[in-house]
Amino acid sequence: MRIATRQLAQHLKRGLAPLYAVHGAEPLLALEAGDAIRAAARASGCTEREVFTAEPGADWSALGASAANLSLFASRRLLEVRIPTGKPGAEGGRALEALCARLPDDTVVLVMLPELDWQGLKTAWFGALESAGTVVEARPVTREELPEWLAERLARQGQRAGVEALEWMADRVEGNLLAAKQEVEKLALLLPAGEIALADLREAVTDVSRFERDGLVEAIHADDPGRIARAVDSLRAEAEPLPLLAWSLAEEIRLMMQLSGGERPRRFLDPDRLQRAGRTARRHDAASFDRLLLRAHRIDRMIKGVETGDAWDEILELCLAAAGRPALSGPAARRDEGRR
Repeated sequence: MRIATRQLAQHLKRGLAPLYAVHGAEPLLALEAGDAIRAAARASGCTEREVFTAEPGADWSALGASAANLSLFASRRLLEVRIPTGKPGAEGGRALEALCARLPDDTVVLVMLPELDWQGLKTAWFGALESAGTVVEARPVTREELPEWLAERLARQGQRAGVEALEWMADRVEGNLLAAKQEVEKLALLLPAGEIALADLREAVTDVSRFERDGLVEAIHADDPGRIARAVDSLRAEAEPLPLLAWSLAEEIRLMMQLSGGERPRRFLDPDRLQRAGRTARRHDAASFDRLLLRAHRIDRMIKGVETGDAWDEILELCLAAAGRPALSGPAARRDEGRR
């Protein structure tokens, strides 16, 4: 059984499953899901807790021995298995399958995993976890979902805000869910319960947007110049390594070229991601793709010191051009276009 983190609270109200596996791309939601399961386990009488961490060279036989041991005080217990790499290896995989085949009666098992790629999701040991219990996926909160997510968090503390205020707040915390959570909690301390006006939000909320490279790519495919400009500014403020950013953008351009030519991408990508990239690719022809690659090559020369110029301004130009924006007269014009 698979559920999203937003479904977990209702699921736990109906009773605990014998096993939970938490994984996903959003660390905050995965952490909160783990905390919720631990709290529910304690409430159900799990007075003991054992933790097995699958570090390199871990003795997986200890996991089987721990599962086989009866609780010291004949009470229920929580057995937590942490696999930081998401790759237990052959021995660990067999140990997890054996655990799932014979779950202890007095134990709730919680397996904490990072984000798994498609290969990890198709392994026998992950299939055993899913068959034996409940898989909780911590999916990223998209920009479109963020206002609703903020509204739900505000409602928990007796506050609410209008659509305009929620959209404004979402712009300030996009790309950093932990900061979003902290800002919501700060509002509970600064403002009374009830309706929060946009003016009050403007005074209370710090601009904590932090766009990672994937967020910038998403803004390109959304053809949103404002988000693109904010993303580039944020990455620059965060001292994002320029060589890595330039490489990522060049790879995205090559992906769009493949899709435009009807080729199948050589790497596995989320179908929604491919669909967005395909839509963007249709805004270009062979000549515009050549211009994009030429710009990327020029940025690479700037980064290496072979050519003069501001690489960050050129990154913004490249991103706006990749989104299908018409050419303007230089970086300053591009930046003004992006911020409008």
